[in-house]
Amino acid sequence: MEKITMYHIEYEKPKVTLLQESGLGVAEIAARTCYDSFDNSENECVKTAMEHLDTDAINNIEDSDLLANLAWVHHHHSIIEHASLSFLVQGTSRGVLQEHARHRLQAISVRSTRYTMSSVINAFVASLESEDAFAFFLEKVLALNLFVVIDKSYLAIEIKAMYDKLQFQYQKDSDFLTNAIAKSSLPLIEECKGDSQTLFEAFQMGKKKRNVGDGFKHIVSDNWKVDMVVTFNIRSLKNYFDLRDSGAAWFQIQWLAQAMKEVTPPKYLKLIDKKYKDL
Repeated sequence: MEKITMYHIEYEKPKVTLLQESGLGVAEIAARTCYDSFDNSENECVKTAMEHLDTDAINNIEDSDLLANLAWVHHHHSIIEHASLSFLVQGTSRGVLQEHARHRLQAISVRSTRYTMSSVINAFVASLESEDAFAFFLEKVLALNLFVVIDKSYLAIEIKAMYDKLQFQYQKDSDFLTNAIAKSSLPLIEECKGDSQTLFEAFQMGKKKRNVGDGFKHIVSDNWKVDMVVTFNIRSLKNYFDLRDSGAAWFQIQWLAQAMKEVTPPKYLKLIDKKYKDL
């Protein structure tokens, strides 16, 4: 992933992959249905759609004069809601997720924190067997590559806060270990007494505690890295790009919007971005 320095702090930019595109055909069929103007289409598969429906051909059309006219002349954007794109986003932050989720018309599935943080909990429990518990925890968590900020000096501060929160919870909660570690791995704590490295490796090789519960989620910050799959219809994607690929947007969500735009095929951008209108 690309690295960049902002405000003297080094960050990792997200990676975006286009998973799926619906094509423009359904949107043109929808528009032609409204106006009963199938005969006017430059796409033969649309022109004959009411007599002979070739869905493969319809879903693979590259241009639609009608959609372009509706989008840029009449500003009739509801028609392009019938076209959609799905993106895999890898390595954005929880802070971006909060901004991103404000865009109402999208489907979004996000990597669960409580189901995917067992390695951090394993590192903490193993660190309890170390003479320098925080140094052990810091080394293990840094190696997990869990943050968008990758400046090690900054991360030492952030990971210390995580460690302190876990330490507080460990001291207050008599059921901490049973909540944090898979039942089958609990005997390893006695078996590896005094050996943090061996205990951590044994935890990692053993059964993971898949759902550590909501009690541990509070230890992470907006810098925590998340992956997600998002699906936008083209009208909503236009709104997203207009707002987020903008100098007024927070720089991390600008990076995401720009990465999404880079993998969006031009045939869609021609309908939603003036810079691509005349391509």
